[in-house]
Amino acid sequence: MMDQKPVTPFIPPRSGLSPSVIDARSAAILREIVEQYVATGEPVGSRTLSRRLPLALSPATIRNVMADLTEQGLLYAPHTSAGRLPTDRGLRLFVDGLLQFGDLSEEEQETISAALQASGRSLETTLAEAGSLLSGLSAAAGLVLAPKAEGPLKHIEFVPLGTGRALVVLVNADGQVENRVIDTPPGLPPAALQQASNYLNARLSGRSIEEVRRVVSEEIAADRTELDTLATQIVAAGLATWTGEGRGGSLIVRGQARLLADVTEIERLATIQALFERLETQETMLKLLELVEVSEGVRIFIGAESGLFDASGLSMIVAPARNTADRIVGAIGVIGPSRINYARIIPVVDYTARVIGRLLG
Repeated sequence: MMDQKPVTPFIPPRSGLSPSVIDARSAAILREIVEQYVATGEPVGSRTLSRRLPLALSPATIRNVMADLTEQGLLYAPHTSAGRLPTDRGLRLFVDGLLQFGDLSEEEQETISAALQASGRSLETTLAEAGSLLSGLSAAAGLVLAPKAEGPLKHIEFVPLGTGRALVVLVNADGQVENRVIDTPPGLPPAALQQASNYLNARLSGRSIEEVRRVVSEEIAADRTELDTLATQIVAAGLATWTGEGRGGSLIVRGQARLLADVTEIERLATIQALFERLETQETMLKLLELVEVSEGVRIFIGAESGLFDASGLSMIVAPARNTADRIVGAIGVIGPSRINYARIIPVVDYTARVIGRLLG
């Protein structure tokens, strides 16, 4: 099992708020409202607070404090409810200084490590498992930004899958395996796949995928491949499966349906659908990398702070995956409703990111 490091979240200084802007009594009331909101999603009233707070405060006193917090933009009253809910600004203050982080037990660490370190699986399958794991543990959508294959290659192979399809298997020098499925021309003989494999493997010699692509493109353009037409098409199609992935590789999202579980408003549904579309773009992958590259640990974004979505009601918790050389090789995180269980999910994201970083190392 990997040694557990303390969770060291990096909170972006977006709000300019700290617990010192309110007194201890107001902080206790705000903390209780946020914790009840995370647990139930329902507005919290003064009578409920008077029963739950460790302080001996009357409902009237609590109402006065809640009114002050509302004026400060930290709470709001939904519809005509007498209770209050935290605003994005209130959640930010809570996360910045009032949140008490939980710890992962050794058993939980071992469960996460075992789920991600199972042998005999491709890198893509392992990363997808990480996304599903985060989604299940957080009841939100799990995000895994997989790195682009930049290191030297060891082997490329084309495997027939049946009529019109083939599997491209790429093995990096460090043993990582990536698979892609491509369409093949009608009437393609198995010998053409073997010919394409032999041709590419003869040109690897420690080159990266970009270097191989450049060499092959030059030979194809100069008609120096000595391949027949069908084999040339397979070579081009195989290399093209890694084209355009850019610096960020690929973004794996699991558990999107969890974001729709409690959605009843049409406007809210449209916001989440727009988020799904944005998550599929290369721009989003690069933005995620930018967000984690300036952090030492977990980052927490509430509402529109990340720039990936522009509406309140959503939060993102994300951490960089660093390899043994401390180089960022990906990003791990979750996107969920703003009432996500921050204290529980932050250490889960932190530990999962460290496990994935070591696997990618």
